[in-house]
Amino acid sequence: MIRSTRRSRRTVQVAGVGAAALLALTACSSSGSTDSSAESDPSSSASQRLSGEVTVFAAASLKESFTTLGEEFEKQHPGTKVTFSFGGSDSLAASITGGAPADVFAAASPKTMAIVSDAGDTSAAPETFVRNQLEIATLPGNPDKISSLKDLTKSGLKVVLCDESVPCGAAAQKALDAAGVELTPVSYEQDVKSALTKVELKEADAALVYKTDVRAAGGKVEGVDFPESADAVNDYPIALLKDAPNKAAGQTFIELVRSAQGRQVLTGAGFLEP
Repeated sequence: MIRSTRRSRRTVQVAGVGAAALLALTACSSSGSTDSSAESDPSSSASQRLSGEVTVFAAASLKESFTTLGEEFEKQHPGTKVTFSFGGSDSLAASITGGAPADVFAAASPKTMAIVSDAGDTSAAPETFVRNQLEIATLPGNPDKISSLKDLTKSGLKVVLCDESVPCGAAAQKALDAAGVELTPVSYEQDVKSALTKVELKEADAALVYKTDVRAAGGKVEGVDFPESADAVNDYPIALLKDAPNKAAGQTFIELVRSAQGRQVLTGAGFLEP
């Protein structure tokens, strides 16, 4: 009777050890599975990795949209800060090739992007992410009754253009050529925002700018479509720079710009799908 009791106790002890080992193995397996799952979640690991400043050089016409996307990027990746430099694409390209530190370049035309890529300053081939079309910006209510490019030649009308060296100016000249219109503006501006500001301040009666800029100005100006704008649509390329100080964050910002969320912000501002 005593021998039987000892055997029963030994059986229970062995079973207990086996169960404990099985539980430990299951726990290890579960733990390993959880770690694997976390590692396979790119957004989770990216959020942990990204930090520091991301410097983006972008065409002036992207100011409102990219500012919104920059704020969204910082929310998605705590510990990061997006710093923008907006301006004429040609000036930005010259700064980059001159050694200015930046992570991302978004230009308003392939021609200005080529200044950077041909110099070997991009880490990969630039990709078009949006397109933009011209519009005539007039004073609110369009008091001069402008309805075409030809109307911009009216006597006494003060018209502003972007300089032909920048994408909005090159596009404007292309549209004017298509319409057979010769125009002498009161000034040539170095970026599209400067051209628009002349109309907003009533220093000019009209300007050839992008539709996105007219929309961003709200009631400060009025937009007038013209058919020749279809002959002067600008592609906007974006690229990670070769000497980017924060490559991982720069690439992730580009991914946000090209994502469905990014497209929604950009098309909502009036940009066209590529």
